[in-house]
Amino acid sequence: MERTTTAAAVAAVLAAAALGLAPHQAQAAPVPAAVVAEQASPELRFHDIPGSGGVTLKGNVFTPAGAEAGRKYPLIVLPTSWGMPQIEYIVQAKKLADSGYVVVSYTSRGFWLSGGQIEVAGPPDVADVSAVIDWALARTPADPDLIGLGGVSYGAGISLLASAHDPRVKAVVALSGWADLIESIYSGRTQHLQAAGLLGAAGFLTGRPGPELQSILGDFLGSRLDREQQMIDWGKKRSASEQVDRINANGPAVMLGNAWGDTIFPPNQYAAFFERLTGPKRLEFRPGDHATAEGSGLLGLPNDTWTNAHRWFDRYLKGERNGVDTEAPVQVKSRGDGGYEGYADWKSVGAGATLKVPLADSEHLFANVDSGANGGVVLLSSVLDQFFQAPPVASIPLLPRAFAAVWQSERQPTARAIRGTVKLHTTVTPTKSDGTFVAYLYDVGPLGIGKLVSNAPYTFHGRAPGQAFGVDLELFSTAYDVPAGHRLALVVDTVDPLYIEHNPTGAQLTFSSPRNDPSYVSVPLREQ
Repeated sequence: MERTTTAAAVAAVLAAAALGLAPHQAQAAPVPAAVVAEQASPELRFHDIPGSGGVTLKGNVFTPAGAEAGRKYPLIVLPTSWGMPQIEYIVQAKKLADSGYVVVSYTSRGFWLSGGQIEVAGPPDVADVSAVIDWALARTPADPDLIGLGGVSYGAGISLLASAHDPRVKAVVALSGWADLIESIYSGRTQHLQAAGLLGAAGFLTGRPGPELQSILGDFLGSRLDREQQMIDWGKKRSASEQVDRINANGPAVMLGNAWGDTIFPPNQYAAFFERLTGPKRLEFRPGDHATAEGSGLLGLPNDTWTNAHRWFDRYLKGERNGVDTEAPVQVKSRGDGGYEGYADWKSVGAGATLKVPLADSEHLFANVDSGANGGVVLLSSVLDQFFQAPPVASIPLLPRAFAAVWQSERQPTARAIRGTVKLHTTVTPTKSDGTFVAYLYDVGPLGIGKLVSNAPYTFHGRAPGQAFGVDLELFSTAYDVPAGHRLALVVDTVDPLYIEHNPTGAQLTFSSPRNDPSYVSVPLREQ
């Protein structure tokens, strides 16, 4: 079933208005001009597309303007993000069609008017991608040998998983997605409360969560430790990192893009996945939060992420020698004012000197009280950092020492370019068997105001009260420039609104630095 020409034109105008395009972009032209525009612009049609298991997916198709009979064109399939309708990619899809692609976008199953229930990138979602490819090959002038997948967030995760199962896929662009679902929302064995809550709420508002998702979400937010392994197994089935061997065997060219401050899918898991890929690959990190780095491109505004996504498809689906494959495969942009930096691989990002800050003094904390140090608010704090360089702040001298452990470095004699993953090594002695703490690294100015560089949570269960144990914790990867004369401060407390904490009432934590195993924070710096 399809709606063509006139209906499609009306729908396109409504889609443009929904995406906030300028009035002159959205207004319908007089009929004669519209006829001329149709002949000069890619053709848009809306379709009911058969997915796997008899489910109907709502989708749209752009074909190149003046497509020649009998000629085949590269195909790009774009599954939508979590909670988004099929018009999400309409601006970028048209641009791709302008340059000679057949582009099929569809609303992921379980959302809006597509059939089925939300499967969270489960096997039915992966099978849907292959079904959409089959449909496109039968109904459009798509080339079966030149197929690409792309998407933002949920669409990125589905695309990566589909590339492991469908060898026809030659190129993937996965923006603000996940490769490891467990490390994304359960890193440090800690539930990312705001991220999971936001996704759950959006799912119920815009779609139909299935019973499995409802059960998993309830167990996750309810801290059902007796169901922990089942939740982990469920997440692994939906993680491309668990299927990287199949992806490498199929050999698609994979471009990954994410933001340093992504509070839903943090960057560490993408970098680890990138290192395991053996085919053509590219990794881009920029300032921002979840999907904000590429968000302006969805509205048709100039956007580096989408520009490089088009270059990636052009190189590996059209064979254009545009140089994207000869550039350094890892491209990062600092959260400051600097431009892009290229690296041969991820481990080279922080391959310069390492600044090691000793955590020599023993610190004792009372749990269950927020000290004032925290990681901010999901989808807000990192956006403020992206556009205004205003990350979450804390007055380090005023943090209550009963509830926050604080260690500071000496003043830095020169500017420091932090690149990569900060690592904490410490020894913890709890008074209870369970507990949670959050580590924060701050850039502290002359007045004692600390700007958040990075953070990460850590949770333990089943420890013997009064018995010390070692902790190695990776903070979320970043690129941050510390001015000369500033200090670095490591702050640890036990409560952060971003996460669920597991400190029993009256719990206390002691952080120490044994002589035979000293505590420290290791800060990777860019090679000068």
